[in-house]
Amino acid sequence: VQLQAFGGGSVQAGGSLRLSCAASVYGAVIMGWYRQAPGKQRELVATITSGGISNYADSVKGRFTISRDNAKNTAYLQMDSLKPEDTAVYYCNARRVVSPTFSYWGQGTLVTVSS
Repeated sequence: VQLQAFGGGSVQAGGSLRLSCAASVYGAVIMGWYRQAPGKQRELVATITSGGISNYADSVKGRFTISRDNAKNTAYLQMDSLKPEDTAVYYCNARRVVSPTFSYWGQGTLVTVSS
């Protein structure tokens, strides 16, 4: 299984970035984005089920939008109104919660937001 994340970069506060994650997994898979800032634990950003039900961390609600294209097995994270505290390495995750269960991580992509 491979997950490839793209789209990180540097942006000024208030700007936007769009992350993409292409996954070589199929079926009822929850796709998610997590992030890890320097010196902090990895935290949930957003998840989306194969049926399109999304969940967000309170810190990004109203600013970030997660979506997916099931035909392309790709998840997206549109990040608007970025803040310096959004600076982190963002990781894509694909997991299945019914048997056979699994959880896979992609390589991280760095997002840097300057003030």
